[in-house]
Amino acid sequence: MELNMDLNRTIPQLDWGPYLAERTQGMTSSAIRELLKLTQQPDIISFAGGLPAPDFFPLREIEEACKYVIREQGPTALQYSATEGYGPLKEYLSTAMHKYGVPAKPVNVLLTNGSQQALDLIGKVFINPGDFVLTGRPTYLGAIQAWNAYQARFHTVNLDDDGMVVDEIEHAYEKAVADSGRPPKFIYVLPNFHNPAGTTLPLERRQQLAEIAVKLNLPVVEDDPYGQLRYEGEDIPPICTFIPERTIYLGTFSKTLTPGLRIGWIVCPEVLMQRFVQAKQGSDLHTGTFAQHVAADICQRGLLKPHVKKLCQVYKERRDTMLEALTEFWPAGSSWAHPDGGLFLWARVPEPVNTLEFFTEAVQEKVAYVPGINFYPNRDGGNQAMRLNFSYCPPDVIVEGIRRLGVALKKKIDV
Repeated sequence: MELNMDLNRTIPQLDWGPYLAERTQGMTSSAIRELLKLTQQPDIISFAGGLPAPDFFPLREIEEACKYVIREQGPTALQYSATEGYGPLKEYLSTAMHKYGVPAKPVNVLLTNGSQQALDLIGKVFINPGDFVLTGRPTYLGAIQAWNAYQARFHTVNLDDDGMVVDEIEHAYEKAVADSGRPPKFIYVLPNFHNPAGTTLPLERRQQLAEIAVKLNLPVVEDDPYGQLRYEGEDIPPICTFIPERTIYLGTFSKTLTPGLRIGWIVCPEVLMQRFVQAKQGSDLHTGTFAQHVAADICQRGLLKPHVKKLCQVYKERRDTMLEALTEFWPAGSSWAHPDGGLFLWARVPEPVNTLEFFTEAVQEKVAYVPGINFYPNRDGGNQAMRLNFSYCPPDVIVEGIRRLGVALKKKIDV
């Protein structure tokens, strides 16, 4: 077939809409990633992102590990590798997680590109269009975004000062069955230092949630990116210790080492591993080989544990600074959580302030946060709430940012 195109003529633009998959209609941009574009302005104090403190990244340790890996492992560390992940790193993680009671063995650990990819793989493996997921309200924005892409629907249960109100799970289950004619796919829970609410699920509720999961014959997705960042209190056994055969446990180095390495992991029953491996092969073949080798070297030399201990000291100081500043500068009628660890503080402001609408006024004061509504899967709450990150900014900047927010809130209330 001979083509005779006049390259000088105007070629009409293609309307891409009819060619896109239906699931793209459920895809949304990450509100946090969009906010970060705005808050990269140097004069903005940002409490918006879940960013670790860059001034405490272990730069020397990573530099030494990179040199060691190149010198000692050479081309192997730059080659394609197994989808399941680098064996020595899986060995280390399996041993390290035993401290917390996670039933991990190298054979049931899959390394992922951050725990965000783990959430996406769960959506790919489990969720059909119209399936329901049971989760808290609020819940992690990244999970909502990942599963919206697979056309999930959500039934939610409330959170109180102790996290997910597990007594409500059975009612949410019944609503999902009534709405779809089939049971929900799983329960999603963040038991330690919840993002965004900052709550920690007590032992009794973890045990009760496990019992309910067995009664309803449901899997549990236990997302634990912050568990090592505890500033007070004692570690609580993970939910997966009670029902290992029906729990998918997620972890990550993003909050303890660096987010730029993009290394997370899934611990799951062995019967599921091949499904996740197949799903990951279709996405990216495997997590970056070099990053895995670097992380393994840092861990095996015993450098991660003292680094995390230092982070806990730094972040505790920053959390305490934010709590004190809120008490000093915010208007009466405001309230906030007191998290035992993690990176976030969940704050509520007085009516008539709507935190989504108020965001523009906050930015005019050169300070940013994430409006609460973004953490509600059905966008049915959070109008008086906001998520504040305390790990990123140094203490003096935290005080100034909270003061600016307080000034803007008082102006809004007094109008």
